[in-house]
Amino acid sequence: MSARKQELLERAYSYVLEQGLAGLSLRPLAAAIGSSPRVLLFLFGSKEELIKALLARARNDELDFLARTRAQAQGIGERGDLAATVRVIWHWLSGEPTRPLLRLWVEAYARSTAEPDGPWGHFARQTVEDWLALLIAVQPEGATATTAAAERTLALAVLRGALLDLLATGDLERVTSAIEHYLRLAKE
Repeated sequence: MSARKQELLERAYSYVLEQGLAGLSLRPLAAAIGSSPRVLLFLFGSKEELIKALLARARNDELDFLARTRAQAQGIGERGDLAATVRVIWHWLSGEPTRPLLRLWVEAYARSTAEPDGPWGHFARQTVEDWLALLIAVQPEGATATTAAAERTLALAVLRGALLDLLATGDLERVTSAIEHYLRLAKE
């Protein structure tokens, strides 16, 4: 990727973190990032390809976090600790600096399920697979494959639901309390 294309991608990424993807128009985007629609089309080929590049950029931030979390969680024990990992994930998900990325993630996730042929393509499926891969890596051994799959799927569903609730209400204390309650129940 050329330096100019990378620079404009980073600027466009900052823009969509603030503005979202809904109704994204090249003219306002280009004006906001110091470019022109023509240059963006030249560099990215189409608006759809630009959206794909922006989603790939967002996914890179997510994958970076997942890699750091996996390394941190595996340091907790031989195979890690699912509950401790859920706490680490929730701390990141609920942090104010992460919220713009997560709003973009929720938007792309929803669009991916509603418009699977659009530029969001398989975004939702990829993110589920990314998160489940982290949870598999840190999940203690001992449960049957079916039980282990159910436990990590439930953990992911609780995190995703809590995230949606937090983004909708901003009630961090209540939603964090729910996460902790889930973790207590999961230990039983």
